[in-house]
Amino acid sequence: MFQDFKLIPGRPAYLQVRDYLRLLINRGWLTADQKLPSTRELGNVWGVSRNTVIAAYQELADEGLIYSIPGQGSYASPAERADTIVANMDWNKRMSEKAQTAERMDVMKHGVRGERGMISFMSIAPDESLFPLQYVKQALVDRIAAEGEIMLNYGYAQGYQPLIEELKRYMESKGIDMKGKDMLITNGFTEGLDIVLSAMDKRHGRVICENPTHHSAIKLFKMHGLEIEGIAMEHDGMNMEQVTNALEERSYDLAYLIPSYQNPTGVVMSPSKRMTAIRLFAKHGIPVIEDGFSEELRYSGAHVAPLIACAGGANHVIYIGSFSKILFPGMRIGWIIADEQLISYLVSMKRARTIHTSTLDQAVLYQYLHNGHFESYLKKAKSVYKRKYEWAVQCCEQHIPLRKLWGDGGLHLFIELDPSVNVEDVLMKCREQGVLFTPGSRFYTDGGGANTFRIGFSRVSEPDIERGTRIIGNVIKQIIQGG
Repeated sequence: MFQDFKLIPGRPAYLQVRDYLRLLINRGWLTADQKLPSTRELGNVWGVSRNTVIAAYQELADEGLIYSIPGQGSYASPAERADTIVANMDWNKRMSEKAQTAERMDVMKHGVRGERGMISFMSIAPDESLFPLQYVKQALVDRIAAEGEIMLNYGYAQGYQPLIEELKRYMESKGIDMKGKDMLITNGFTEGLDIVLSAMDKRHGRVICENPTHHSAIKLFKMHGLEIEGIAMEHDGMNMEQVTNALEERSYDLAYLIPSYQNPTGVVMSPSKRMTAIRLFAKHGIPVIEDGFSEELRYSGAHVAPLIACAGGANHVIYIGSFSKILFPGMRIGWIIADEQLISYLVSMKRARTIHTSTLDQAVLYQYLHNGHFESYLKKAKSVYKRKYEWAVQCCEQHIPLRKLWGDGGLHLFIELDPSVNVEDVLMKCREQGVLFTPGSRFYTDGGGANTFRIGFSRVSEPDIERGTRIIGNVIKQIIQGG
């Protein structure tokens, strides 16, 4: 029983002894009133000092797991064991429709899995090798020195106030008038969207959005029981004639748009379509959720103002932003900008759900932004991503027999093939050759997109971009030729 104990370097030995004996007792492998080896004997068997075992026994005694009899030794305490409880719960039958939808649409669980050494175009996360770790470390040291105790205690549901003010200034630089608006810090974009959907009255049970669109948004809409009306994408944004017809024919609870470097198409909605959309949704009294996806990753052309900036003093746009596609997605920090009345409700929703976003993470991000390192990092990152973007475009056009190539910037491209080609077949054959990508069908609201796929290039080297697209192209050509 005691022979399989092995010390792990770097962790105090007495804690390892304590944890191992606690496991034996809690699992019933040491029965009630069973005598434990003496401290000297156990120390000899495990190659630790007697004082180490004494310290471990003392902690177990403080927890009530063992007791000692002077002159006789230490014994396992009598306790109710888990193996005396009988239960065989069928959790499949206890799950709500929301949980079943989440599990069914969990592409990380049910999708194609990659292996080490494969060329994977599936991710559109930033390249972590570009992260300025020295400045992040400095930001952490600076904040700990300034208010370490505050950072490690409970924070405020609305967010860390210095970060809120920093982000407000940042968003104002994009043309957003914050008068009458406020901000809530969230655990990334996904929590922001979930909170908004949870707060809103769903009297019609329908949402209108671009088609294709962000898979996580589709998943959340379905989890909230919303019917999805998808509007076809064009080179400069959604088809506004279809939007007009849809709004005249049916009522909607909200609209969801990704106007800049849309996921998955990479399309940037034109300024004229932005104004048309804002006016149309305002006319029909429909709130607009704007996803600020990859907004910073513009490689050419003039800056296009966010929808919430285009709306001016109108209060029907809800902006959800984050730096997840360019900076530190592991921090899970996002923000919502909306009418201050709505934010007041969302703060209460946030408090009821998760209390607040990590104050430590917020404070470190604030200090990093405050120290002025973000602009230089963004300039460097955009230079790298622009080069990869241009190379990926060139490789796709050279190697892949595509029908249409979408993507104005950002970290991905969207490829449309001949309708006769099923991308799932392409993916299976590419996987055999060590290449992965994301099938486009998961982004469609109507089950379409079987001949489309997304290529994320941010974390792929330039040689692998060329090699991977060449393999994909060869597989497609073989399928078209019937091979």
